[in-house]
Amino acid sequence: ETLARVDLAGAREVLDVGCGTGALLDAIARRPITEGQPRRRLTGVDLSPQMLAVARDKLGESAALAVAGAARLPGRFDLAFSSSALHHLRDPLLALREIRRVLRPGGRVAITDWCGDRWVERLRTAILSRVESASLRVYRTRELVELLADAGFVGIRVERWRIGLRWNLMTATATASARP
Repeated sequence: ETLARVDLAGAREVLDVGCGTGALLDAIARRPITEGQPRRRLTGVDLSPQMLAVARDKLGESAALAVAGAARLPGRFDLAFSSSALHHLRDPLLALREIRRVLRPGGRVAITDWCGDRWVERLRTAILSRVESASLRVYRTRELVELLADAGFVGIRVERWRIGLRWNLMTATATASARP
């Protein structure tokens, strides 16, 4: 669903922050490359070595994977993704600024996460926060737009969508501003 909202054209270096088991990177690796476009180099980072082990088995040599947090990212990229990770981050602004830092001029970002515009997502998050040890915070559309703008992104667009009746999600896309 995230890839349906993002144009991969021209993205040679692609980063997935919080890549987990590598599902998004695998989907990108399977996408055909338009004639004349360079081969994509894929990088995934996650804090969980166990998740990265699954990703390594799935992706083989098609992606470089590293244990890293969103606050300290490696390399330079044309396009960065983060899917279903933002709600876990203690300091999302720091993470988004770091993503902005590693993007080349004109680089793009796509953030998919739970959408707190509906009360059901806010209730689910409140319940899960009490049960899970991890911090959880669901953002409303306007909050995600503000975070991205504060981190130095422009041209921000957000599309809200659903998976069945249960999950309300949003994908925000934006471009790194010319100045940091």
